[in-house]
Order: sequence, then C-alpha cells, then structure tokens
Amino acid sequence: MRTTYLSILLSASLLAGTIEFENAPRNAEHALPNNPNQILSFNTVLKESMDAVVNISTKTIIGNQKELYRLYNDPFFQKFLEQRGGDHHLDPQTKKQDHSLGSGVVVSKDGYIVTNYHVIEGADEIVVTFKNSDKEYIAKLIGSDKGSDLAVVKIEAKELTPISLSHQDDVKLGDVVFAIGNPFGVGQTITQGIISAMNKNHVGINQYENFIQTDASINPGNSGGALIDSRGALIGINSAILSSSGGNNGIGFAIPISMVKNIVTKLIQSGKVYRGFMGVNIIDISQKLEPLYSHRKGAIITDIQIDSPAEIAKLQRGDLIYEVNGKKVDDTRDLQRLVSSFTPDEVIKLSIERDKKEITKEITLISREYTQLSKNHIAIEGLYLSQLTEKIRIENQIPINVTGLLIEDIVAGSEAHLNGFRPKDILIQVENIKIENIDDIKNAFKRYKNIKKRIYINRGGSILLLVTK
Repeated sequence: MRTTYLSILLSASLLAGTIEFENAPRNAEHALPNNPNQILSFNTVLKESMDAVVNISTKTIIGNQKELYRLYNDPFFQKFLEQRGGDHHLDPQTKKQDHSLGSGVVVSKDGYIVTNYHVIEGADEIVVTFKNSDKEYIAKLIGSDKGSDLAVVKIEAKELTPISLSHQDDVKLGDVVFAIGNPFGVGQTITQGIISAMNKNHVGINQYENFIQTDASINPGNSGGALIDSRGALIGINSAILSSSGGNNGIGFAIPISMVKNIVTKLIQSGKVYRGFMGVNIIDISQKLEPLYSHRKGAIITDIQIDSPAEIAKLQRGDLIYEVNGKKVDDTRDLQRLVSSFTPDEVIKLSIERDKKEITKEITLISREYTQLSKNHIAIEGLYLSQLTEKIRIENQIPINVTGLLIEDIVAGSEAHLNGFRPKDILIQVENIKIENIDDIKNAFKRYKNIKKRIYINRGGSILLLVTK
C-alpha cells in the first residue's frame, strides 16, 4: 500500500549542511596556441589546482583492540565511566596501522573534501595532508556512497583554496586533461592525456557508472584525486584503472563532474544519498526484439513490483522506456542512472512505446530503502521508524534502558529531512505520550494532528526537543 507523507515543521535549528561550489565560467573556448614562438605550458593554470589536491591516509585499529576503541568512544559508555569516576580515555596501548594511501580534492573554503568511497572504506581514522606541508588534519567523515564510489570528509580549516568546478557541457572528447594525485604514496604528481571516451558504463567497477575515460596515467594512490581541464577546472574524480597488472595501461576512469556535484551536495546535506526508485525489472533491446519496437534504444520492462510507483502508474510488461524528462535513454544502465539521479517523492515523466504507440506516464518515485522495510517498521510523516528489537539494539549499540523507536531512514525532501531529523535518532516522546512501540506513535500523531507538538529524541545520549506541527 502506498504511504502518504505529511509535512513536519521543526523549530529546532538542526539544519542540514550546505555547500557553495566555486564554479568555473561557462562556455569555455577550445583553442590551440597561434603564436609561432609560443611554448605550450600549463604551469600557471595548474598551481591552484595542485594546491586543492590533498593526500589521504587511513588507519585502522588492530585486531581485538577495535572493540575497545569503539567502547571508549561510545557516548553511553563514557557517561557510564564518568558516573563512576573512572578514566574514560582510550587505552594508550591501542595500536593503529596504516591502511591505505589515496587523494582528495578540496571543494570548499571551510574544509569539505571529496574523495573515493574505496579510499576511506573501513577507516577508523582519516588523515589529510597538503602538498609541501607536514601538518596533519584528522578528518571527519561526512558521508559516503558506495554506489558512485564517492565520499566527503571535512577538516577543521578556514580560508582554503577550493578547486573550481567545470560544467558537464564544457567537457568534450579529445580535450587535453591532467590527473593530479598521490600515486604509490611518493608525493603529488601530475600526468597528462586526453579524454578518450565519454559516458562509459558496463565497466563493472561501480553500481552507477558514467565514466570519463582518459589515457592520462592514473596509478594506485591517484584514486580520489582530480582530473582537470587545461584551465585547471575539475572535470572528474579519478576512480579506477583498467589493468591486469595494477599499473597504468592508458585506460583510466574518472567520475564526471555532473555526478560529483550531485552526490557531494546530497552527502553534505544528509550524510547519504537517497535515490529515486520506480520498481521495475528491465532488459536491453536485443537483436531479436528490435522488430517489435519502432525505437532502437531504451529499456524494456519485464516485471513490475507490487505496490510500487510503476504499478501505481499502470506501467506494463513489454513497455519500452526511451526518455526520462525528455532525456534519451540508451539502455538499462542509462535508465538506472537517470532515475537514481532523482530523489524520492519527485515526479518524473516517462516516454514509453507500447504496441508501437508512443505514450507518456508521470510517476512519483519512492526511496529504494522503503521497499526493504520489514513488518517491524512504519513510515509516518517522512520518518521510517523501527521498534527496538534485540537485534537492532546490538547493531546500533543501544543500551537496554533506552526506550523509543529508532529512526531508520528519512524521506529525502520531507520537512523532517530538511529540518534536522537524522537516521539513528531515537524518538522517545511526543508531548506527554511516552513512545515505546508502533501503536504509541500512531496514537500520538493522531491525537496531536495539525497542532504544534513537542517531540523528544535521543541522539547519542543527549535529549533534544523539536517542536513540530
């Protein structure tokens, strides 16, 4: 059954993060030197871009020390020790080991840095250093997205020089490009090449692939670094190489700037990426299927999930989707990428061929996470709430004396999302109604519907009060 989400207006100043990118000018001119005594050099335009690329190293806790480290940094555990007058600092014998070396790119003056998901995956500590400096910054993980292989970390620093960001329309096949990074941990280097191909997918690296392919040398350690144009503007984040030996074979892949802007903005706003979901299984048009359709490109629906947006919009098996909001769909990967670029609750327009007739359908997307909710969950007023089962308590380190409902997820774009509710908050009380189970929250929202009400949440041991309507 489809759930309707009511608006929640929060008075608390728990607003999501924001970022203002330093965009390069639009409509860049593509030209060659025209002076016979002119040396083709990019020295001056590369300097600022090089300053914006940082080295990233990660550390992990060794062996059974990991659980001790987690406990000593758990706010509930620290309060337990403080109440008993005990030493609540980390055991000095806890050992860490260097895990990986990679690169990152500064995208804001106040310390936001974009890198690859696989560079910081599993890290207990993230260390950032700048070119020609021994100073180390301990970075905070803001959010990560495995599907796109992107992550955002933040350091406490002011007045940094962020890289300027190009625009997708200014990136052309054959453009001269430079890869900046920290290959093999030997320090910052620059390699040069051209854009060999655009919109590369079916590479088998990430779930959502739309790579820029380049022959600029990208080696281990370049991951998370910058791919820039000849102006010094960022056009992509270096992600992977295609190689049987692990070395550079002239085939490198970078995540394009359009995806970088989209994902980074979402990670800074909410710490994760909420992708739109329509609920269909799809296949490409094969040679045998071509005679059945007028369009030669698109994605064919083979199945539709029950109670999904696709079923509500009355899509059918055999429908060929060839456009989304006027953008051409080449194949199944293209459709997946386009739909996932929208957020849940957005309405998209599909151009469909059905029995060789062209029709249009509007479909309201939902969150993929919503389709995975179990019987212990409820979706209400933009919040996905779960009862505190023994399994959930263990997974989230929730003490037995804490009662309430765990906020598993939040509908992107809802008032709850925009005004500060966070996943892993525990909703404990609405006005004078103590919340212990699903029935409690249903009764509370029904009783105080359309009037201002106080909602209490437990966030990491601290009790916060939100006023909603």
